[in-house]
Amino acid sequence: MTSIEIARKLAELGQEKDACTAYTLAIHEGAGQEPAVEMEAALYILQNGGDYKVAYSTFVDLHRRGCFPEDCLSVMTHAFYQPNIKLLKTRYQNNCKLLEKYPYLFRKDFLDFEFLPIRFYPYDDNRFTPFFQERFGDFVDLKKPVVSRNFFHDLENPILAKDVYSQYELEYLNDNVRKSEYVAKENHIYLHYTSWVEFCSYLQCLNLRPLLEDEKFVFLIEDEEEQYPINFQERFGISYAHHSVKPVGIREVNRLIWHTQLSSGNGGDFFNEIFDVHPNLLMVSSLMFDNVKENVENVRKIMDKARSTREAVQLLPEWDARIVEELYLLWDRTEKDILVAWFLQHAEDHERKYAPYLDRAARIAPALFFQPHFSNMIYQLHVDSKGRTMLESEQYESVRTSPLFRNFKYIKTFTPLRRFTTSYGRTVRFMSKQLEEHMAKAEAEPKSAKTAVVIPDVVSQRVLNRSFMIDWQDRLYADSVLVRFEDGKLNPTATFTALAAFLDLPYTQTMTYCSLDGEIDPQEFAHTVRGFDLTPVYRTNDEYATDAERAYIEFFLRDAYEFYGYDFQYYDGGAMDEEKVKELVEGFTILNGWMRHGWRTVYENNVVKVEGATDGESVQCSIQEQLVEQQIKNTDENRMKNSRVLLRGLRFINRNGQPLHMMPKLELDPALLEQPLYH
Repeated sequence: MTSIEIARKLAELGQEKDACTAYTLAIHEGAGQEPAVEMEAALYILQNGGDYKVAYSTFVDLHRRGCFPEDCLSVMTHAFYQPNIKLLKTRYQNNCKLLEKYPYLFRKDFLDFEFLPIRFYPYDDNRFTPFFQERFGDFVDLKKPVVSRNFFHDLENPILAKDVYSQYELEYLNDNVRKSEYVAKENHIYLHYTSWVEFCSYLQCLNLRPLLEDEKFVFLIEDEEEQYPINFQERFGISYAHHSVKPVGIREVNRLIWHTQLSSGNGGDFFNEIFDVHPNLLMVSSLMFDNVKENVENVRKIMDKARSTREAVQLLPEWDARIVEELYLLWDRTEKDILVAWFLQHAEDHERKYAPYLDRAARIAPALFFQPHFSNMIYQLHVDSKGRTMLESEQYESVRTSPLFRNFKYIKTFTPLRRFTTSYGRTVRFMSKQLEEHMAKAEAEPKSAKTAVVIPDVVSQRVLNRSFMIDWQDRLYADSVLVRFEDGKLNPTATFTALAAFLDLPYTQTMTYCSLDGEIDPQEFAHTVRGFDLTPVYRTNDEYATDAERAYIEFFLRDAYEFYGYDFQYYDGGAMDEEKVKELVEGFTILNGWMRHGWRTVYENNVVKVEGATDGESVQCSIQEQLVEQQIKNTDENRMKNSRVLLRGLRFINRNGQPLHMMPKLELDPALLEQPLYH
């Protein structure tokens, strides 16, 4: 029986709940091919307590396709519009009353509610589908946590934005553009709306009350855009020149730029060097996340312990007294407040090698640029009872649940990605150097090198780390983009112009070079290259990776290669089964060799004694080698276990059973490309 036949049978038997489930499946199976079935299913679901959102979406889709348009509109109006019309009308009237009294809206001929040309059909409290006379428009989510444009590209002049109808973006502007009094110059936010009737229509859905209290906004309707910018002294008798610039307050910093660590060897330091000393960022490069949490907790304890602002200042003698006092006096102080204060203190530190970089007279509050660092990002596969694959990471969970992140209202996320085989070879190279240094130290100073260095299964870590796949239900990734390391090196102007626009920052001179604490083209570590040196793009690290290891990586990350524009170099693109995967695993000779070296250091530091042996040393070496080989065998078995899961398909779900999506790739302006795109 088909799903629609099952649904009808269950409906006949009066099993409404199961029938609704079957009808929902029938809608999904129909996929636009059987309008009559979809209509039947949507009506049953709506009338019998099923998921109203499924019915809602189906009616709208059918209407757009020209299927039963009159019936769909009638159902939508009676089920979704009329029950909410009182709420929509009340919200409209309240907004009109507020705007009638507002000094910086110069047009007051509001339409009567009944004559508004757009009708909004509520999906939930914040999401609507507009209806324009004869058609449904695109679904709108007024609180979708995404900043869709580069509002702050030009900070020489007051902000001017056109047709902003997102509640989230309006609040974002209100919360991040500083008051004119704070920057000692005219700094209103000019909102230009190209259609008065459309502006009025959206007043059914928006909540303007919290946006009008500080009188930051100036509304310009249609041809009133010519008035931008207004001379407030001449027109309103208001001058801001007599004010002095106010230092940035802790709670003025409301937006976080999360520079994620996808995995080791992905060039994160390069991106930090680009954003170093940006005048609109609070930034401290490459902080270990555990250290950050520890520092924040220590400051929290000091704040809780202090009995006065004076005592708090005494307990934090290295901090700027103003910042300590402000932090101490904050009501309901949070970990986010402490983190911001710590970053502000870094920006105020006059003892550093260069002059403080922050533009204190900027029109906007700075964003906090944060790269919480881990030794590595480790993911594991978990297969649920339905055979679906989930990705689990202790490091990601520590970030996702951290109040340091949760308490920021606005979050932009970007992730650097480097060709997987290149970053893999670089990681093995780095770890092998560490192992060689340890072994040399152990040989020269046996007593001072008792700890062991073990190289993990880096190839498995690489294929299981799919941090580029995002949970669309996770707010941390709602507004995110992936940036290719190679693009940043080969096409820096195009890449960082686009990245600044995505992050809603001005593209500044500081983003045209690499620096660390103001030092141009630093060499932070002996193994790193300087600035825009292209060596990391083309260095393949052949001596640290076999073709089998790299073919394995490319095959199990083939979806990412396609999505992010990388060509295969080692995988031939052919079919793969368990036997062929096993052949590849048997070719992991370079990595296994380094792993053996590491495990030998473990067993050499833990002597195995054999009772009654006449040749104890040779027996001990034999047993140690057996233990080392057992580790390699266990690793190979685990590789094959993971491979069997991945061979079923590269499909992954979140904790709610919803599929993970690829993080969008940063798209570059072709006109700004200096070299062909890397593949």
